[in-house]
Amino acid sequence: MIVYVNGESHELSGDKKVSDIIENLGLTGKRIAVELNKEILPFDQYQQYALHNGDRLEIVHAIGGGQAEGMFQTSNDSFTVAGKAYTSRLLVGTGKYKDLEETRLAIAASGAEIVTVAIRRTNIGQNPGEPNLLDVIPPDKYTILPNTAGCYTADEAVRTCRLARELLGGHKLVKLEVLADQKTLFPDVAQTFVAAELLVKEGFDVMVYTNDDPIAAKRLEDIGCVAVMPLAAPIGSGLGIRNPYNILTIVENANVPILVDAGVGTASDAAIAMELGCAGVLMNTAIAEAKNPILMASAMKKGIEAGREAFLAGRMPRKRFASASSPIDGLFF
Repeated sequence: MIVYVNGESHELSGDKKVSDIIENLGLTGKRIAVELNKEILPFDQYQQYALHNGDRLEIVHAIGGGQAEGMFQTSNDSFTVAGKAYTSRLLVGTGKYKDLEETRLAIAASGAEIVTVAIRRTNIGQNPGEPNLLDVIPPDKYTILPNTAGCYTADEAVRTCRLARELLGGHKLVKLEVLADQKTLFPDVAQTFVAAELLVKEGFDVMVYTNDDPIAAKRLEDIGCVAVMPLAAPIGSGLGIRNPYNILTIVENANVPILVDAGVGTASDAAIAMELGCAGVLMNTAIAEAKNPILMASAMKKGIEAGREAFLAGRMPRKRFASASSPIDGLFF
């Protein structure tokens, strides 16, 4: 019989179970999730399910992915997502680093508590002893935020989230992004609405990437997303916040956390987002593609803290003309 594993055909003889495929690929005991004919197959059924001719298996694991700790304790300042409070307002991704050790060190320097990962097919030819991303960012230390990076339809995004939930043992918190095209990586907002509605109905806690349109952001909140994440600029562009007044409008009208996602280039960009009142900032490329990613991670942490403190302090009003800092009373001339 012929079965398909991660898109490749395999000819099998005799009675075979899903567990046999997993063993042959050297994945026994690894952190994986399995989709059988577009339905999640629980791990306790791997040894029970007998394969049939034409079956299609997708086997995935977590890899570095996403686009953004320790927040300065100002009156126990924190924000809450899906019922859990976080003091770090810097969220980081795990893609584009030169190796897993640099990934680990940069995340540690950022102080992030929430870390995004992408869900991809397992590499059938990989060394069984190769280190796993989840060994570097263990789920007992970080909140793992699986994302749907690379998805261009609602169906692809929903399937990815289901696999992530299986991979991480029932994990419900996900970052939803449905992209419109490969050149701009702007969100397909219409497909994002569809995917968000389906995921919320299935009980997922959805943090959602969208454009900087206040109307779209509010609708995603009304759908039931636990956080809305408007872009600052195109993903990976480093252009900073292009439409600060749109972000401000989104923040002012929201009842859920608003986190800037995508387009941040340096620490001052992160500070501006926080000064606008955002709950946090998610970033990846700005850190990973810096000449010194670990130092940049530290800088981003400080930028987030400074921006948040400035927001809480309340900036002085802008004035057209000068206003002397020193009193004029008592001058001796």
